[in-house]
Amino acid sequence: MRAIISVIGTDRVGILASVSTACAEANVNIVDVTQSVLQNMFVMVMLVDITDMSVDFPILQQKMNALGEKIGMVIHVMHEDIFQSMHRI
Repeated sequence: MRAIISVIGTDRVGILASVSTACAEANVNIVDVTQSVLQNMFVMVMLVDITDMSVDFPILQQKMNALGEKIGMVIHVMHEDIFQSMHRI
């Protein structure tokens, strides 16, 4: 099973490190990452494998939401099935 993590906010040092550390703590494997900085706005999308995750999915969402608040970013975690359904025409 996979999920999409999106991170948006003002660029600063340590964003990728903070999010990847939170993933590691939940035993979430980062499969792919894309990130950009557009005029000081940081945008990152991660594809993660949640097959062996050590917490329930809603807990991961809560932890990432709390991390986002802590580091001044907006972090969303969406199950791949929901993401695929939303983006299917």
